[in-house]
Amino acid sequence: MRRGWKLGLLLAACLSSTLALAAEPNDDVLARGARDGNAPAWVIAAATPAGWTRDCCTYARAIGVKAVLYQGEWSGNPQRVMVLNVWPRKPGTLADEVQADRKRYLQHDPAGKTSTFAVRHPSMPCEASVYEGSDHVDDVLVFCDPGVASGVRLSWSMAFDAADPSRKTLLDDFMRVVVASRWMKDTAAPAAHAP
Repeated sequence: MRRGWKLGLLLAACLSSTLALAAEPNDDVLARGARDGNAPAWVIAAATPAGWTRDCCTYARAIGVKAVLYQGEWSGNPQRVMVLNVWPRKPGTLADEVQADRKRYLQHDPAGKTSTFAVRHPSMPCEASVYEGSDHVDDVLVFCDPGVASGVRLSWSMAFDAADPSRKTLLDDFMRVVVASRWMKDTAAPAAHAP
């Protein structure tokens, strides 16, 4: 049995166990973005699993992303780190974004393997990709689309060793964060001043 198929089943099991948790409201603001043209100021809220540290402004900023979640001390190693990325929405669909990302991945690692599966997020469409690298590092990447009015798209990603004995726990925590993530207008953002 292919490892990607097993990983997809494992992620699906993790997802079904976290959907109920995602429905609970929370105010865990993890990242903010300023108004940009017609796109409103926004926040991304996500509950943090026990044992994980949230960072939006030190390590995340240093590596050019909106937020990271990690366990223990920050090591700088990209494995076992949940990464939130948010970017301005461009024409095209969520499926187009996923396809373009898969193409870039296979150009970078022609021996790598990819698979996708849908994520049943309670408030926005999301699609996941699983990348099995020839370097024996696996990546899970979930693209989400909060809608045209948001002006943005977002993704959560995490890399881990293919043989990591904690992969089920890592994936369960990762999917819990993904399905609990919410995009909202930032009502606390200051109004733009006229010149």
